[in-house]
Amino acid sequence: MFPLEIVTLARLLIDEARERSLRIVTAESCTGGLVAGAICSIPGASDVLERGFITYSNRAKQELLGVPGDLIADLGAVSEPVARMMAEGALEASNAHLAVAITGVAGPGGGTPMKPVGTVHIATARTNHGLMHRQELFEEETREGIQLAAVQAALQALRDRMT
Repeated sequence: MFPLEIVTLARLLIDEARERSLRIVTAESCTGGLVAGAICSIPGASDVLERGFITYSNRAKQELLGVPGDLIADLGAVSEPVARMMAEGALEASNAHLAVAITGVAGPGGGTPMKPVGTVHIATARTNHGLMHRQELFEEETREGIQLAAVQAALQALRDRMT
């Protein structure tokens, strides 16, 4: 179902999280649950995946993750502060230790000069270890390509937060 690179990252993530007794939560917008899906494609995922939030709409980001509507209105859903709030909200709304949040423009439309198609914000939050953020510009030719690139980057970001 997923490319080998993503399957390999998911398998490594599960093994590393299991070794550290860490539970993971995802908060996804432009990937629509694909990060959680990639993790769930590996046997043993239930040992570490606590839950996933698909917060595609702005209202879902507000209701499920506590992202302030004013923040979304002022900066847009595709922004660093929104990604950070999504990650924090996912941790607070779960029994997980480690969260990843993704918001972006997967295309083919919806891009702007300031936020072109392929712009993706990924934030990770770990209990008692703060937040980290990275912005990517994936120059894939298709929506699927951008989504899969974002999934791969998110899985790697989760692995990076375990050390």
